[in-house]
Amino acid sequence: MAKWVYRFGGGTAEGRAADSALLGGKGANLAEMAALGLPVPPGMTIVTDVCTWYYANGRALPEELRRQVLDGIGAMEEETGRTFGGDTRPLLLSVRSGARASMPGMMDTVLNLGLNDETVQALGHDAGDARFAWDTYRRFIQMYADVVMGVDHEIFEEILEDEKAQCGHEYDTEMSAVEWQQVVSRYKDMIEEEFGETFPQDPHEQLWKAIGAVFASWMNPRAVTFRTLHNIPAEWGTAVSVQAMVFGNLGSTSATGVAFTRNPSTGEKALYGEFLVNAQGEDVVAGIRTPQSITEEGRIATGGEKPSMEKLMPEAFAEFKTVCTTLEAHFRDMQDIEFTVERGKLFMLQTRNGKRTTRAAMKIAVDMVDEGVITHEDAICRIEPPSLDQLLHPTIDPNVQRRVIGAGLPASPGAASGEIVFTSEEAIAAEAEGRKVILVRTETSPEDIHGMHAAEGILTTRGGMTSHAAVVARGMGIPCVVGAGSIRVDARNDKLLGAGGVVLKRGDIITLDGSAGQVLAGLVPMIQPELSGDFGRLMQWADQCRRMNVRTNADTPQDARAARAFGAEGIGLCRTEHMFFEGERIHVMREMILAEDEAGRRTALDKLLPMQRSDFFELFSIMSGLPVTIRLLDPPLHEFLPKTEAEINDVAEAMGMEPGFLARRIDAIHEFNPMMGHRGCRLAISYPEIAEMQARAIFEAAAAAAAETGAPVALEIMVPLVGLRAELDYVKGVIDCVAASVAKETGRETTYLAGTMIELPRAALRAHVIAETAEFFSFGTNDLTQTTFGISRDDAATFIPTYQKKGIIEHDPFVSLDFEGVGELIQLAAERGRRARGDLKLGICGEHGGDPASISFCEDAGLDYVSCSPFRVPIARLAAAQAAIRVRAGATPSR
Repeated sequence: MAKWVYRFGGGTAEGRAADSALLGGKGANLAEMAALGLPVPPGMTIVTDVCTWYYANGRALPEELRRQVLDGIGAMEEETGRTFGGDTRPLLLSVRSGARASMPGMMDTVLNLGLNDETVQALGHDAGDARFAWDTYRRFIQMYADVVMGVDHEIFEEILEDEKAQCGHEYDTEMSAVEWQQVVSRYKDMIEEEFGETFPQDPHEQLWKAIGAVFASWMNPRAVTFRTLHNIPAEWGTAVSVQAMVFGNLGSTSATGVAFTRNPSTGEKALYGEFLVNAQGEDVVAGIRTPQSITEEGRIATGGEKPSMEKLMPEAFAEFKTVCTTLEAHFRDMQDIEFTVERGKLFMLQTRNGKRTTRAAMKIAVDMVDEGVITHEDAICRIEPPSLDQLLHPTIDPNVQRRVIGAGLPASPGAASGEIVFTSEEAIAAEAEGRKVILVRTETSPEDIHGMHAAEGILTTRGGMTSHAAVVARGMGIPCVVGAGSIRVDARNDKLLGAGGVVLKRGDIITLDGSAGQVLAGLVPMIQPELSGDFGRLMQWADQCRRMNVRTNADTPQDARAARAFGAEGIGLCRTEHMFFEGERIHVMREMILAEDEAGRRTALDKLLPMQRSDFFELFSIMSGLPVTIRLLDPPLHEFLPKTEAEINDVAEAMGMEPGFLARRIDAIHEFNPMMGHRGCRLAISYPEIAEMQARAIFEAAAAAAAETGAPVALEIMVPLVGLRAELDYVKGVIDCVAASVAKETGRETTYLAGTMIELPRAALRAHVIAETAEFFSFGTNDLTQTTFGISRDDAATFIPTYQKKGIIEHDPFVSLDFEGVGELIQLAAERGRRARGDLKLGICGEHGGDPASISFCEDAGLDYVSCSPFRVPIARLAAAQAAIRVRAGATPSR
């Protein structure tokens, strides 16, 4: 018989933190806290296997689960002295989701479950507070109806706001028991009128349906989007934790809050968080009420007027601080903690490794190494490589004059400028049009996940540092300012009203400073960040740990300089064709392509030679002795030619041609499937004069750079699209001949390697033969993926998302390497190539060179280096280090 339920509480637990795959992160950590003897309300976790069963069986729950859940309730009743559904001392439950990876706010929760028209009376009598009981009942109805019955929560908000207005109240806490009773009555009437059914009164029916609804939320749109953005597999499923309720809304000696053991924005070693008196958990994260700081230091820093928990509840605070220290020491990482104080007694509801900005993650990791808590390797593995993007983008120039139109809390650091939009739909549409926007909302909700991802930054007028907007923005690395109370959003009239009478409308530009919590009018100048301090130390440790080198894909001096600043150890791919598109060059290139004979082509090539030579000289000088891999001309010639009638007319006039004649020449060159046609080494074989010009430019520039810098040029010349050894032999013969000529002319011989890009399945299969000529292989995974799958990478976006949605493939193979197919070809080529040439150098230069999962594969395949775009160099350095650490530890690779 399957064990579907694991219990915890009373100092014991049937699971531990290591069981997160089975119990989910929340359930595993609740079990761990209970086993540590911390004050955790008793409960049980329904395992992730039930989620799998649920979807495999038409969204039904296994019948045996019911008995195990009832047994779990019995254990909770015994420990609490309360009865589920009882008419005295009723036991109320929370039903919460919990996947093995944290997905804050993406799935559903039901609190206060077990209330009905009878138990609400018993709850009020037991607590000696009828107002508390009816407030709790209205919360339960609103949450249960939303999650389980599908009633729009906005309808309840409208009823509540109407009742508060009629009673003359501004805040929920001003409502009396009788007034809450009226709200409950209206809630139930609305449900019956609109949906034709009464609100369920049987607590066991409530529980069973709530469990099913939480499992169902694993596949809701926002959860699916979040999993896609964070590469969380759908097959993991979620667990469901059912726990005895404790109440933070039991008057002035009760409270609820969220805290981090260190500052999640800066990494500072100081308790950091917020709480609300006389409230429940959703009040804190929803941003409906402005929370208070937990510590007095935090209150002063944020300018809060209401007392901190440290001052207001000193005994509970002291115990909480001790618990935080215990948890951080136990988990050896910064913790994100949820807690409730019920009439002075502290209860721990959740702990997990806290989400943090990358800058904070860097500081925390480095500090914990200095504190002796973790090792250098631990610190390296604590940072998600893609998150380094947060550190590699501009910040506001400190010397600029700021026109501040509002201020709030600095929820997620960094800076961003963009047009004002007021809805997620607008943000998504703007992104599709290539426009940068700032999403401005009163408050965000999980339904805004798409729009938040599309925006450059997020601004909310309500909410605190642990509100939905703040947590999600930090996780995404998006600058965010929350709780900007001096700004008012008038979405109905498409306006934002700022301090000093400033009125801005949809489409106007604003800038957010997420580090200072400021909102600025207009586009503000920004500067590049300094990659030093904690970043520098961590990257130094990473460089010491990694085996593979990290190069860059760079075609211009600007790219090469940026890559060197980011730690690139050479150029793994210089696409020479990119040098032909600028200014006068494109005209000369077209002259060469449209020439009717070799003599005409050579005349044009003579004009291109000094341009290419100058480009290569700069790259060699910048790299100063580091390897530089230059790829000969690769794309089909039609890419350089005009396409529209207007462009053809302009080019014809510039070249002194008749437009009709030019159009006919372009049509003659046109190919039906150019990416599989006359390109790469095929061009060099058809028109060897092109390869001769490029080789001459390369060797003359190498000789000049070596003479000027005094550093020998580490030159590698790459022949693209080779499928036959004879192709490489022919082109290499051209290269060798030019090299000898230039050496004779300059009196300086340049040492170089000649190799090829493996981007065709045939080349991978015949690698042992090709390696007899090639001195290095560079895997061009963009085209290798394209030719292996038979999918055009330019058209794949039209159907790949559908494949992912239907579970046919897990990852876009153009984003993350296809290990089974393309990966097997790489491994086969590497093995066969090195069998033929023991010192064969192996690298990867497609876009996969900056993808951490693909880099991990390259480590397993024994490649010597990866090459990626300049801004991904730090990501690749860190990912390569993590891969090397994993291999040394004997761990299996993972995506």
